[in-house]
Amino acid sequence: METATTIKIQAEILQHDRSSCKFTLDRSIYNGFVRFTSAERAQGSPLAERLFKLPGVRAVMIQGQEVTVTHEPPVDWRVFGPSVGAALRAHVQSSEPPVSEEAVKNAPAEDQLRQKVQKILDDQVNPAIAAHGGTISLLDVQGNTVFIKMGGGCQGCSSASATLREGVEASLRQQIPEIGQILDTTDHAAGTNPYYSEH
Repeated sequence: METATTIKIQAEILQHDRSSCKFTLDRSIYNGFVRFTSAERAQGSPLAERLFKLPGVRAVMIQGQEVTVTHEPPVDWRVFGPSVGAALRAHVQSSEPPVSEEAVKNAPAEDQLRQKVQKILDDQVNPAIAAHGGTISLLDVQGNTVFIKMGGGCQGCSSASATLREGVEASLRQQIPEIGQILDTTDHAAGTNPYYSEH
């Protein structure tokens, strides 16, 4: 049986939301995306239940190898992070499913939209731009507004805006008509992140 010490986890505090921290495991936890915004919604989903038992947790997002935990502010992740890591390791060792089928069926509309966008990025967009060393990540969906970030060869690239507008945006809108705005949060220069700019 695998010991907890062999499960590697990296933690990254989100720059735009210091009360949220993304924990990336060395294996996939869940093949899909689901977000829990309350302990009540987490009931029946073992991993989410485990995390909501930790004091101060107010939201949990599970996708692939990543688990993002949002805590009531203020939070010191150097102190609280190890508790999350221990819960993640305990879940992996338990062999329980992370998410219940009911949680997926009853997902809010924006979570369903996120799943659709993520699938298109994974299956169509990123394989196409990988040849240029680029990658596009889905950061969030709020309502019907989609927030993405370009990385690799796309960041700072002079044709990045054209790539987004003509390629990615056109592809997403064609396949998911209910999408509203598609906002590029990439800091292409060294200045303020455009997503959080006040202009």
